[in-house]
Amino acid sequence: MTDSTPRRVRVRAPELVGKGGWLNTGGRQYTLSDLRGRIVVLDFWTFCCINCLHVLDELRELEEKHRDTVVVVGVHSPKFVHEAEHRAVVDAVERYGVEHPVLDDPELATWKQYAVRAWPTLVVVDPEGYVVAQHAGEGHVHAIERLVGELEAEHAAKGTLRRGDGPYVPPEPEPTVLRFPGKALLLPGGTFLVSDTTRHQLVELATDAETVVRRIGSGARGFADGGPERASFSEPQGLALTEDGAAVVVADTVNHALRRLDLATGGVTTLAGTGRQWWRGSATSGPAREVDLSSPWDVAVFGGRVWIAMAGVHQLWTYDPVAGTVAVAAGTTDEGLVDGPGAEAWFAQPSGLAATADRLWLADAETSALRWVDVDGAVHTAVGSGLFDFGHRDGAAGQALLQHPLGVAVLPDGSVAVADTYNHALRRYDPATGEVSTAATDLREPSDAVVVGEDIVVVESARHRLTRLRLPKEAARAAAVARRTAREATEVAPGRLRLGVVFQAPAGQKPDDRYGPSTRLLVSSTPPGLLLGGEGAGTGLARELELDPAVAEGVLHVSAMAASCDDDPANEYPACHVHRQDWGVPVRLVEGGTDRLPLVLAGTDER
Repeated sequence: MTDSTPRRVRVRAPELVGKGGWLNTGGRQYTLSDLRGRIVVLDFWTFCCINCLHVLDELRELEEKHRDTVVVVGVHSPKFVHEAEHRAVVDAVERYGVEHPVLDDPELATWKQYAVRAWPTLVVVDPEGYVVAQHAGEGHVHAIERLVGELEAEHAAKGTLRRGDGPYVPPEPEPTVLRFPGKALLLPGGTFLVSDTTRHQLVELATDAETVVRRIGSGARGFADGGPERASFSEPQGLALTEDGAAVVVADTVNHALRRLDLATGGVTTLAGTGRQWWRGSATSGPAREVDLSSPWDVAVFGGRVWIAMAGVHQLWTYDPVAGTVAVAAGTTDEGLVDGPGAEAWFAQPSGLAATADRLWLADAETSALRWVDVDGAVHTAVGSGLFDFGHRDGAAGQALLQHPLGVAVLPDGSVAVADTYNHALRRYDPATGEVSTAATDLREPSDAVVVGEDIVVVESARHRLTRLRLPKEAARAAAVARRTAREATEVAPGRLRLGVVFQAPAGQKPDDRYGPSTRLLVSSTPPGLLLGGEGAGTGLARELELDPAVAEGVLHVSAMAASCDDDPANEYPACHVHRQDWGVPVRLVEGGTDRLPLVLAGTDER
């Protein structure tokens, strides 16, 4: 008799431990043994990460379809110091509509036990408590769903599958006027339009920035045009007034679309996007309604076009309202901080925009940077140094630090106000002096700001309100704090280091080698001198690196891509999939350290 049970590498799953405890469980604390008999999908995420937010959206359908067999558990593993605050995690779980249990792991205990190295990472644990798959990055839910089907059949036959209601318990709703508002806009009549992000609506507030004038949108997550009560959004963010003042362009973030609000009628139409998320290989220009977008976070009118902070792919795009087209304006989709011509620049989740006649200012969230684009399309950095350094430090822009800013506003004197979100502060950069100062503190996750006469109105997202401040004549004083990402460095031996990216095509797929090698690997380092050999691009997923013993520590930047297609001979046009992940791996060179660095893209590290 032939055993048809799929053969998989199985490793006993480590326990789930987190100092912050469990959320969305009605106060109950869980262990893995409590979930025995269910298929558990661990989602290692952090709420600053746009790719993690994409995975949350991908998981919704899987959770609904397999509600009686699958338990998704979010393991919150912070990158920034602010994300280690328990209250901030509680807020993020509500803000992004997370409808499954979440383990708050501020000290990365479970992250380390599962040897996770990237956000997001998905780990599948079978009903008997064994790890059977691991995937880094987004776009893997189709493969996980196929695996879930196999596990359901296998464990139903063995009698080890337990069906029933999961452990999710929704929190009680809070009766606030706004709920985690994202962006605000001063309208021609002096009222404010606010993106009420978590409630999937736009809200017009009176001149007092408190009284509701009208709501636009049904309040249910959706993607529908129509009048103010019928139209629907999904976590809208950025707002920009059209040049004629008659309408507002809305960055409808989770719908991957730009919408148009007619201010006179309250009617909503779609300007750009298909509702589908952009993936590598999708069109990067063309008729606006036919091109996929990816998490547009903010919009601003600059040079006659609507510029889009395309957070999901680390780029800036533009929408031409006359031609009705969209196109990439700057960024390569690689994540990092690189200045220069638009086609060569790197961004990391651009999330806030503000325009003057000759500059487009932007908050580049993941690099904790304030940057700008000139009229020729070249990209410059005013404040910020990269993905791993952040903090709250004033002074000369070259050494000043921010922490995950989400918004910018241009002040009457030409200086720039920055909603320094994770520092709970409003900062000011003066291009004339090159100095950074602190304008206000004790603002709870400010995400945008609007200038109104001699006042500045700040969107206090985590206090669910707009807060009016007088533009300060003198800066507040804040203690200087400089930090790096909380991940511990991997101790590696000086000299040769064997880098290996693990990729196993998911069940039912095969490598897509129709047009040559199906994989790509790009390696670099900070500082550049860390690598004596092995940097650059290639097609193999294994590479020998040479580390300079004279460099004590640094970061290895690894970007891997693999393509696979459905393996069905009967299908003439099989669906194909691109798997991609970028890693930043802090390393410390010590004698006796490891000489091997495995990074899992998809599959399991069997060694």
